[in-house]
Amino acid sequence: MKQIDPRPMVRQVNHDIDLDSHVAPVSTSDKIAFSFVKMLRFFADTFFAKRYGHRAVVLETVAAVPGMVGGLWLHLKALRYMRDDEGWIRTLLDEAENERMHLMTFIKIADPSRFERALIVSVQLIFYNFYFWLYLFAPRTAHRVVGYFEEEAVISYTQYLAEVDAGTHQNIPAPQIAIDYWQLGSDARLRDVIIAVRADEAEHRDVNHDMVAQIDQKRAS
Repeated sequence: MKQIDPRPMVRQVNHDIDLDSHVAPVSTSDKIAFSFVKMLRFFADTFFAKRYGHRAVVLETVAAVPGMVGGLWLHLKALRYMRDDEGWIRTLLDEAENERMHLMTFIKIADPSRFERALIVSVQLIFYNFYFWLYLFAPRTAHRVVGYFEEEAVISYTQYLAEVDAGTHQNIPAPQIAIDYWQLGSDARLRDVIIAVRADEAEHRDVNHDMVAQIDQKRAS
């Protein structure tokens, strides 16, 4: 029997990213997505304040949901219509795995409390079902939600990095799981992890906004 390698694929840190990229909401769909994400941001800021490690643990469990849901629906759609998925399935599943690795990294940095673990279960139950139906009926809006969610993630990790550089948060050694996954140096620190995670979030931001553009293009043709 062929043995399955349980290790996730490694990634290279992309340092060539635009930290200030933003897609202004124009359509009604965009404005709904933008408002929804801003509401989530308000609750996250209120609950976690500047406990960025704990914020990351909880929010990464949410961020890992859309890619898996989208990949599932596109897989089923490709089967129903018996046509190629144009690479979207793999892209979304890779996104889901990447967000899960963010979670696996940050639980080594900020051990969630029992309350936060209960919150994760509750939020996942609500958000999974919400996003499942959103992707079924409005995939364009679903991808825009993720695009804006990742915009906020880039902002949050930039703030986290500034706090570490200012000495507010200790620049602890990077967990081994992060060193292996992003192929960091053996002497990597927390700030190196934040930079790597922020680059991933920026990539997901651009990919999901681009998927919206592709959907619009297909509808216009």
